[in-house]
Amino acid sequence: MKLFSSFQISGSALTAEKLRVDTIAGNLANMQTTRTATGGPYRRKTVIFEERLARARQAPPSYSGRGVRVFAVVDDPNPPRMEYDPEHPDADEDGMVAYPNIDLAKEMTDLITASRSYEANTTAVNTAKSLYLKALEIGRG
Repeated sequence: MKLFSSFQISGSALTAEKLRVDTIAGNLANMQTTRTATGGPYRRKTVIFEERLARARQAPPSYSGRGVRVFAVVDDPNPPRMEYDPEHPDADEDGMVAYPNIDLAKEMTDLITASRSYEANTTAVNTAKSLYLKALEIGRG
């Protein structure tokens, strides 16, 4: 294991969790979006992570690709939420409007989980930094 690989592992997780937080924020911002450029209501987005350790075993020894990466950002396959609002400009002939199927409680739970994961990886980076600094102090003594 290389000396600073813990920084790379935690750094990859920080990058992935930042994208996850940004995706959740986009979902929350579009909870009422009934019309998109592709047509229809906004589709909730979900981030899928993939470990990089398995790929590192097959790569040359100089490759230090450990940690996590974003595999894909996918649309939620669930159908839109239908609400009766005949005054809405996007209402169909029956007065039904298709809204994004986004649950505020689920998004907030995902946001808290992503935030805690980000915080845990920040703590891991700071702990590793402290350990390396202590090792340097011992080496000077």
